[in-house]
Amino acid sequence: QVQLVESGGGLGQAGESLRLSCAASGTIFRIVSMGWYRQAPGNQRELVATITRDGNTNYADSVKGRFAISANTARKMVYLQMNSRQPDDTALYYCNVKSLYSAYWGQGTQVTVTS
Repeated sequence: QVQLVESGGGLGQAGESLRLSCAASGTIFRIVSMGWYRQAPGNQRELVATITRDGNTNYADSVKGRFAISANTARKMVYLQMNSRQPDDTALYYCNVKSLYSAYWGQGTQVTVTS
């Protein structure tokens, strides 16, 4: 059974940095990509950043230049370095892993940014 566990969320002020981590356990055949999504109250879940097993990254326009995603697919770990955070970054952040056969989600970690 595959489980994804996020950590590193919390409360902070605008401008501060924060690093999210996600650890996947269980057997995942052929990871294609790993990533982070977020959902703010009243909004739909949206992509934050993804990284393929080849290291290609994709970012939402709202976080480009501020956030950086990295991963170790062999260890099934993915990270999100959040710099220059803004109040609009407040959301529940979800880890996602896509394989050739399925997609997996974590339970989410809350990130709150105050002005």
